[in-house]
Amino acid sequence: MVTTPDALVAEVAQQRRLVTPIPGPRSQELAARRSAAVAPGVSSTLPVYVERGGGAVLVDVDGNSFIDLGSGIAVTSVGHALPAVVDAIARQAARFTHTCFMVGPYEGYVEVCEQLNTRTPGDHAKLSALFNSGAEAVENAVKVARHATGRQAVIVFDHAYHGRTNLTMALTAKAAPYKQGFGPFAPEVYRVPMSYPLRDPEGMTGAQAAERALATADKQVGADTIAAVLVEPIQGEGGFVVPAPGFLPAIAEWCAARGVVFIADEVQTGFCRTGDWFACDDEGVVPDLVTTAKGIGAGMPLAGVTGRAELMAHVHSGGLGGTYGGNPVACAAALASIETMQSGDLAGAARRIGAAVAGVLGDLAARHPGVADVRGRGAMQAIELVKPGTLEPDPAAAAAIAAGCHREGVVVLTCGTWGNVIRLLPPLVIGDELLGEGLSVLAATADEVLA
Repeated sequence: MVTTPDALVAEVAQQRRLVTPIPGPRSQELAARRSAAVAPGVSSTLPVYVERGGGAVLVDVDGNSFIDLGSGIAVTSVGHALPAVVDAIARQAARFTHTCFMVGPYEGYVEVCEQLNTRTPGDHAKLSALFNSGAEAVENAVKVARHATGRQAVIVFDHAYHGRTNLTMALTAKAAPYKQGFGPFAPEVYRVPMSYPLRDPEGMTGAQAAERALATADKQVGADTIAAVLVEPIQGEGGFVVPAPGFLPAIAEWCAARGVVFIADEVQTGFCRTGDWFACDDEGVVPDLVTTAKGIGAGMPLAGVTGRAELMAHVHSGGLGGTYGGNPVACAAALASIETMQSGDLAGAARRIGAAVAGVLGDLAARHPGVADVRGRGAMQAIELVKPGTLEPDPAAAAAIAAGCHREGVVVLTCGTWGNVIRLLPPLVIGDELLGEGLSVLAATADEVLA
């Protein structure tokens, strides 16, 4: 059964409505309080303070309603305050909120692991472990790979983003703001070129881009010392970079032939976001380990590492875990979220959203030479902005478009190594009319900025 978007959203009117200038007076008051209480190292995209949300709409403390085309960075894929998720959270919270799975285990943790083992790519035997965040998942995947192989080196890619812990900062490519001033970083991390079709030599295929990357790894490190190759099937913070077809299969084949663990970071791409349950499914790539977070928990902190049973079982008892990992309330939210994705065919919804978004973005590119690329898959779409006639990044244009959309009541996000990419990650339950209105605001704002 396919559930219509209207049946999935919470009782917040699915409309854009501005009743004050942005930001309104209450948001301005909170901003003043924030400056005295919150560390300035924590930044925010929106100039308003959110009071509630439902479906694909956020309402701020001044009563302004925003069309959310960001989903809290691909987290609220099933929409804000989905009733089924809210009910599951409330029921579990009434029973117990915490025991620590390492002290007193519970069924919800096991059920989430069963779902991950079933839904991640490949039909081989799998095991999973749960954590709190994508960074934790990535860090633990590297631990598993190093333990199982007895090797130390990890290969990562240009433009990658994997988190903000010490190890994941080393794995992340972009210095500012993620790494600047925070070193020294974890050792034995080596970076190689990513397949980036817009910026690669003309005509370079995915297989050729993989050969370039792997030749660099072999020359700099040596395959016999490499524990893992870690890659986002579609890069997130790095700019929604979609590698050329054939790139990921070639990487996976190289790893399999050399006993290197192939880790797919599906933190942003997973759980129906790209039109498949996982982005690796598009080319039939089967990773050895998969990291997940964001969309799995509908806003509750939850992450996982899922992988080949022989790899996951290699780690000794007590070697994986954490006080809050797989919290029972977060597990309840995840199970309700996964059920909604299945019953509502949200992978299909992502494909329909993607077609609509790509059409509007393609029209923008046809009108403006400053739009160098339209790319993405499913409900994960982006435009890259450059100075017309060049490939020089134009982060000022991206910032101006994003700010203009925010003033008009539409949430969009920026990303990219140079901050010159507008990315769209709408909730998978967004209605056609609301999506169309949000895209119209984006197009009008881009037309004004890029004129």
